[in-house]
Amino acid sequence: MTFAAWLSVVTICILGAMTPGPSLAVVLRYSVGQSRQAGFACAVAHGLGVGFYAVITMTGLGILFQTVPAFRNIVSVLGALYLIYLAIRAWRAAGSGARFESEQGGQVAETMTQAARDGFMIAFLNPKIALFFLALFSQFVSPEFEWGGKFLLAFTAAGIDAAWYCLVAVGLSHGAVLPWLRAHSMWIERIIAILFVVIAMRVIIGILPV
Repeated sequence: MTFAAWLSVVTICILGAMTPGPSLAVVLRYSVGQSRQAGFACAVAHGLGVGFYAVITMTGLGILFQTVPAFRNIVSVLGALYLIYLAIRAWRAAGSGARFESEQGGQVAETMTQAARDGFMIAFLNPKIALFFLALFSQFVSPEFEWGGKFLLAFTAAGIDAAWYCLVAVGLSHGAVLPWLRAHSMWIERIIAILFVVIAMRVIIGILPV
């Protein structure tokens, strides 16, 4: 792969990572509700989930999502159910007025492990990521492409995704905006919960037979 082709992949991956969606909402929830470190854990784990799809796409397994609709639909339904689960958690957190920050004197309600788990699962249960990489890598990866180059592309995609959401976590936890976000955290939690449900419903409606 030429350097120009690699830069093209980088540009497309950056644009893909910056597209708003449930991943952004999850990072927002942990960065504001718990800590910047929790936001980082969520971001890095999400990047690993993206990297997982990048790898399986180049091994040929990703083609299952394109050629076997039932397989893709099962993963999509699981993703929708997970979003509803996250919505219930967010709504309950808003209703209880709980705060995750121990520095505010409250009890820590979420762990770094939970943040990482949610970040990974949001990516892992989104088969659209596999379809995205199928479309992207088909333009750059040929049958004789060496595995070193394939893993470089997968690492590039995962690194860009993780780096973007780490930047989001830094921005959301900045001293200039964090006090306002925390002051309105109850409404932010509820908006995030509603967003999760709306996205879940769209996913389910999208796979129902016409």
